[in-house]
Amino acid sequence: MMGVIQALTRNLVVAIPVTMLLGLLFGALAPVTWLGALVIPLTLLMIYPMMVNLKLRQLVEGGDNRALGLAQLINFAIIPFVAFGLGLWWFGDQPYLALGLLLAALLPTSGMTISWTGFARGNLPAAVKMTVVGLILGSLATPFYVKWLMGASIPVDLFGVFRQILLVVGLPMLAGQLTRHYLIKRHGLPGFQKAWAPRFPPFSTLGVLGIVFVAMALKADDLLASPGLLLHIAVPLLLLYAINYLLSTLVARVWLSRGDGIALVYGTVMRNLSIALALAMNAFGEAGAEASLLIALAYVIQVQSAAWYVRLTDRLFGPPAEAS
Repeated sequence: MMGVIQALTRNLVVAIPVTMLLGLLFGALAPVTWLGALVIPLTLLMIYPMMVNLKLRQLVEGGDNRALGLAQLINFAIIPFVAFGLGLWWFGDQPYLALGLLLAALLPTSGMTISWTGFARGNLPAAVKMTVVGLILGSLATPFYVKWLMGASIPVDLFGVFRQILLVVGLPMLAGQLTRHYLIKRHGLPGFQKAWAPRFPPFSTLGVLGIVFVAMALKADDLLASPGLLLHIAVPLLLLYAINYLLSTLVARVWLSRGDGIALVYGTVMRNLSIALALAMNAFGEAGAEASLLIALAYVIQVQSAAWYVRLTDRLFGPPAEAS
């Protein structure tokens, strides 16, 4: 069973579209209202495993300050407003799709930030710090950004969004860190890293696929009535990622070394779509399923684009020092 789950994790770019199709088929053929009860359990399954491997202690280690500062500037002073502008332009009469685009832009960094930085032979400690800082700042800032930017278009319960942040980020983070502490105490750090740390991320993948399935099933009628909707959604998403890659690459090449620059790119372009998906499904009721469609499609674009960027890394930043 674990082999199957790990295979799904390695092949998200295929697994997510297949899950979307299965959800669409299920929603067309069967009653789906009962699926709403699965959202919170699937959310916890999606978020908790990634929190077990989160290294909060990295925050107190020095270094990488320029890369970390530039990453937060891009993540919170530029990209959310690019996403808001694209949503306003493309989804003028579809505010919940615009909300999905904004949520995807407001929650930077995920485990993928660290993984892809490693694949591209960038600065891993900087990537870890960006992941932790981005998660914390994004969780705190998202309710205010959503209320400020989207409050005129959709009803936004600021405290309700905070409650959902606590549910989908705070509690899993606490549980994950307690689990991490217990396992390290019991098995030692080397034992944890070798035997236990790799076991958790695949379960997060199951949660992601479950939420994507539910979101597609709940919106099946709308999608079947308007089959071009996914293509309509894809346009601003592709533009958002293209702008993000271009901006981050330019900043990295001008102001940072190779390793820090690669960490910056993946620390700004990789979004925490799991938390964005959880918020869309939990904080905005039935209408949140529309926002979830866009976030589900973002997974496909994000994974595929990250893989392509790894292939371009040496051309953009030069080879790593040991290969010179």
